[in-house]
Amino acid sequence: MVREGTVEDAAQIAAIYNYYIQNTVASFEEEDVTAADMAQRMRTIIDTYPWLVYEVGGEVIGYVYASPWKARSAYKHSVECSMYLDQTQVRKGIGTALYLAIMERLKEMKVHCIIGGVALPNDASVGLLEKFGFEKVAHFKEVGMKLGKWVDVAYWQQIIPE
Repeated sequence: MVREGTVEDAAQIAAIYNYYIQNTVASFEEEDVTAADMAQRMRTIIDTYPWLVYEVGGEVIGYVYASPWKARSAYKHSVECSMYLDQTQVRKGIGTALYLAIMERLKEMKVHCIIGGVALPNDASVGLLEKFGFEKVAHFKEVGMKLGKWVDVAYWQQIIPE
């Protein structure tokens, strides 16, 4: 089930995220985050933007959240969405369920533009964004160095119809 995330979920969320830090280029962080770190990150988001989790049997197996795209005030109607799934739970419809839920919440909030950034290659994330009608709008070459290789990052966006 999809529900609102709380700081009580921080340890499970950190465990999901740390897999991506340690093993992939999906996150450009290089040091694991603690449950306390994740709880603090969540506190900065959940009063303003949605942070949703997908839970099965009391266990968080995926999450998605929206955050400000940029700090300047004119960007206040645009958000960036980030999503991570337990690595054993990919391609099971969980990402679709999370994206459907967060997009509905963002529409209710009158958000105008949703942006998704993807470290490449990542066919699953690109496929999910494009499934929801996101359009590729930028591609930055070799902007990150992780796991001994240069990594490209691309951005997709969707304008939410009013």
